[in-house]
Amino acid sequence: MVRLLILSVDGGGHSQMAEGLVRALSTSADIEVTNVGIEAGKLDPRAVEVMAEIGIDISSQHIRTMADINSTAFDLVISLSARAAAHYPVLPGNPVVLSWELPEPGEDSRDASRDKLRAVRDEIKRRWEDFFTGGCLPALMALKRYSEAILDHLSDGVIAHDAKRHITWFNRAAERITGYSREEVIGSVCDQIFPGGFCGGKCLFSNNTPDFDNLHYPLNITARDGRQKRVEMSVVAMKNEKGEFQGVLASFHDVTEVTQLRRQLKNVQSFHGIIGSDDKMQMIYELISDLAVSDCPVLVQGESGTGKELIAGAIHGESRRSGRPFVTVNCGALPEGVLESELFGHVRGAFTGAIRDKKGRFELADEGTIFLDEVGELNPNMQVKLLRVLQEGTIDRVGDEKSVRLDVRVISATNHNLREMVQKGKFREDLYYRLCVVPVNLPPLRERRNDIPLLINHFIDRAGKDIDRPIKGITPEAMHCLIDYHWPGNIRELQNAIQYAFVKCKSEMLQIEHLPPEILSHAAKVRPVLSPRRGSKDQSAPAPRRGKLDLTRVEQALQKTNGNKVKAARLLGVGRATLYRFMNAQGLL
Repeated sequence: MVRLLILSVDGGGHSQMAEGLVRALSTSADIEVTNVGIEAGKLDPRAVEVMAEIGIDISSQHIRTMADINSTAFDLVISLSARAAAHYPVLPGNPVVLSWELPEPGEDSRDASRDKLRAVRDEIKRRWEDFFTGGCLPALMALKRYSEAILDHLSDGVIAHDAKRHITWFNRAAERITGYSREEVIGSVCDQIFPGGFCGGKCLFSNNTPDFDNLHYPLNITARDGRQKRVEMSVVAMKNEKGEFQGVLASFHDVTEVTQLRRQLKNVQSFHGIIGSDDKMQMIYELISDLAVSDCPVLVQGESGTGKELIAGAIHGESRRSGRPFVTVNCGALPEGVLESELFGHVRGAFTGAIRDKKGRFELADEGTIFLDEVGELNPNMQVKLLRVLQEGTIDRVGDEKSVRLDVRVISATNHNLREMVQKGKFREDLYYRLCVVPVNLPPLRERRNDIPLLINHFIDRAGKDIDRPIKGITPEAMHCLIDYHWPGNIRELQNAIQYAFVKCKSEMLQIEHLPPEILSHAAKVRPVLSPRRGSKDQSAPAPRRGKLDLTRVEQALQKTNGNKVKAARLLGVGRATLYRFMNAQGLL
């Protein structure tokens, strides 16, 4: 069956005649015809008269508008005038579109208007006869099938929808990736079919019509069976001949298996800006991905400088809220009198200096994520108010009598042990369990020393963009010195150390003498040979080795420890720096 749509300005004259003629002339063809107007009109009695002259009754035909057929898929669209074609929307089914540009009826005398309608009637009749007998219809339908076949043979999923988010196209790869069939998707509003919308928090149509040409971004989607899938999305705006926005065409490629394999092979060295390939970090990456399907509160715990805000940002970035606001609040940096207003907002006149209404951070994060850093610093009064927000999902602006309902995911972080604070009565137990539904415990840098070379190279590249120095890398001796350091300030201290070395270095390689004094002082204690005095050679003898290394023993130790160099060094009975020097000399690094 061919689904034919006849499109006119008002649906009352030309389109009614066109529909009547199709029904009369296409008795041998399997055609389902619908006519609509861009605007709602009335059936023209003159059109009824001239059609009756050739034995066709159109008096009982319905007049429809575009709003009546939003969810209907068509194969062919005939636009009867240029004015109708200019308002043609993107329709479901990827129809072939033709424009006939018939003359509009005039407002002259009744007889003259009837003569014009007769001329239009005869022209429509001639075109339909050519259409049905001259092979036009089969050719157009073959063209449509070919274009559909091309889209269906793509390995990437393709989805298109109009400016009101009615899905107009969905290819076979999209069916395979999402688990939804084309029949149940075409014509539907995308956020009603897909849980949370196909793009989740990255939907561009949430508030108003977007303004863009091309976009590329990763995305987590929920398939029909409830599984989370990772896709790479490319979105292009569809516009008409006048440059007016009509909808979007998006292609997406399933990278779920690749992402999972990389994690299984422990080959993920960076994740949402987090650098690290240590086993502990791989487990955290996996946990962050698992959290994508949930909006439950998360508590990130770790020492200062371990990157808790990066973890919170990654959780937000993996979630369905990733296109929504990510709002950060440092609970320990704001005085008690300011913090409540910052978190929940205030109304004009609530206190001295409140000259206007102000939204709080929770309200700014609506439909997104709020990150409460240093949550352990909250005083008992603020703990009670935060607990109420988490329990009821509402906030009270300072000075306001009405509560505001919000949809906000809460991620909190602390460098304190909240369990111990609960036991000591310094933190509410009920609030702790509200915040810590899923804990993420970040290891300190000294427990993931394998990541130090990765981080150093990352910070060297970063510093090279900020500081104009021709620095290409770091010497092995300086690298070993940094690996051996105990890093009380964690990753933040390492970043500062590289920036310090960049300022001091005047050559192409960062040397030991370019490192900060506290690191050099530590190096002098653990291995004096690594901290030469400026202007003279250090005569101190290197610390004696606890074991002699050879290539076979090192390779066996690395195999036994699955490549963990810290464990391998312990198994060989040597220091980490010794193992790194040996591996570097053997070309294993």
